[in-house]
Amino acid sequence: MLDRFARFSLAISEISRCWHKLAAEELTKYKLNSPHVVYLITLYQQEDGITAAKLGELCCKDKADVSRMVSILEQKGLLRKEATGGNMYRALLKLTDEGKIAAQHLQERAALAVELAGSGMTDEEREVFYRCLELITTNLQTLSKEGLPKR
Repeated sequence: MLDRFARFSLAISEISRCWHKLAAEELTKYKLNSPHVVYLITLYQQEDGITAAKLGELCCKDKADVSRMVSILEQKGLLRKEATGGNMYRALLKLTDEGKIAAQHLQERAALAVELAGSGMTDEEREVFYRCLELITTNLQTLSKEGLPKR
């Protein structure tokens, strides 16, 4: 059991470290950090705009993190807020033209990274891998909310 835990923990940690390194390299020209990738790509996929609350939900981030990232992206000229119903309370977040170019570039580079990272896997292995990864994620989310059961 401990061997499985160590293998899992080390693999997840190394995947995360490598991903952040690759993302940071791609974001250097925008003077952004790796956490911005998920926000930019998510916003890019929402052509009609999205509220901050929905962005947080889709990115699995809390309100404070979303607010911080939106502010940074807005300051960099990659994102703009558009009032809805005459006020900014539930403003739509939309990428600027520069933001769309950056997000498209990042999406293409991320797709390449995922493709190359999964090289050597068959389509069937890839499908099983992602199904297992989603199951592990869901189970860990439940455990993190409810806590580990008492034995």
